[in-house]
Amino acid sequence: MNKIASTVFALMLSVPASIAWAQEEGKAEARAFVAKLNEVILFPTIALLMAVAFLVFLWGLSEYLFNASNEQARQTGVKHITFGIIGLVIMISAFTILRIAAGTFGLAVPK
Repeated sequence: MNKIASTVFALMLSVPASIAWAQEEGKAEARAFVAKLNEVILFPTIALLMAVAFLVFLWGLSEYLFNASNEQARQTGVKHITFGIIGLVIMISAFTILRIAAGTFGLAVPK
C-alpha cells in the first residue's frame, strides 16, 4: 500500500507542473497569433482607413476651392473636410490605443 500511495503522491506533484507547462505554451501561441493579427490585419487596415480619410479631406478641400462661387457646393466641401478630419482623428486614436495595448501586453508593435 505504501508503494501505491507514493506513486499517487508523485502523480499529484507532476500534474500541476504539466498544466503550467501547457498554459505557458498556450500563452506563447496566443501571443504569436495576436501579434500576427496586428501585423497582417489591424495595423494595415488602420493605415488604409487613414489614407481614405485623408483623401476625403483632400476631396472636400478641392470642392471648397474650385466651387468658390457656389454656396451649396462649398457647404458640401466643408462637410467632406469635416468628415475627413473626424476620420483622421478616429484612426489616429485607434492606432495609438492599439500600439499602447500591444506594448502593454508585450506584443510586437509594427513601426
